[in-house]
Amino acid sequence: MKKILSFLLLSVVVLALAACGSAKEEETNTSTNDSAGEATTDQKESTTITVGASNGLHDLILEQAKPILAEEGIELKIEPYQDYVMPNQDLDSGELDANYFQHIPYLETEIAEKGYDFVNAGGIHIEPIGIYSQKYKSLEELPDGATIIISNSVSDQGRILSLLENKGLITLADGIDKTLATVDDIVENPKNLVIDNSSAPEMLVTYYEEGEGDAVVINSNFAIDAGINPIEDSIAIEGSESPYVNVIAVKAEDKDNEAIIRLVEVLHSDAIQQFIIDEWGGAVVPVNE
Repeated sequence: MKKILSFLLLSVVVLALAACGSAKEEETNTSTNDSAGEATTDQKESTTITVGASNGLHDLILEQAKPILAEEGIELKIEPYQDYVMPNQDLDSGELDANYFQHIPYLETEIAEKGYDFVNAGGIHIEPIGIYSQKYKSLEELPDGATIIISNSVSDQGRILSLLENKGLITLADGIDKTLATVDDIVENPKNLVIDNSSAPEMLVTYYEEGEGDAVVINSNFAIDAGINPIEDSIAIEGSESPYVNVIAVKAEDKDNEAIIRLVEVLHSDAIQQFIIDEWGGAVVPVNE
């Protein structure tokens, strides 16, 4: 009888130990599987970057990059803007990871005036600025005392005045930084042109369409967005050697962000640059630096 009881007791202990071991093994396996599952999930999680862009041009270029980045696990969200103020404010506040709407002199002016801690993550394209008129078909036809309406943006004015000088309409003072030129730097004005620099850049298309002034100088992104062809419709246009390169701007702390670096690389790719050429036929000129 004692032998039987001893045997039964031993059997119970063995079964208990076996059950305990199985439970631990199952727990270990479950933990391992969970960890593997989490690792797999982490690997499949995509990185999301939100980029603010001017509507009608910059956003269209970004749309071409979107599927390429998606294949690499980078989700690109594009926030369109109609003005030149909010994209930098929203980048500074953290609502955006980057923006794509401004050229280098404008970015430098914004940094100097507003204290933004931004950097240029890469130049993407140039938009040659154009002179448009509903009244005249060439600059030569502009009469004495003609009014030319230009942007009130300080960073645009040096560019516009340089264009007017290159076209022989005015002469700027020697020794100045022409990217910072103002109407006060005009030393020769043989046609006595009246240069009206009181208009917001986004209003210039409206003034052109309504026939205001004798000529209007318009940034290509606004012209294209309004269905105006800078090559065919302008009476004069900036050359492709322009230093006014449109860039991806980011906070300085994000300059090494891998997703942003990859975005710029994709925008520099042959596929995207060829899209820019095909889509705008020279009205927008791609760059890759």
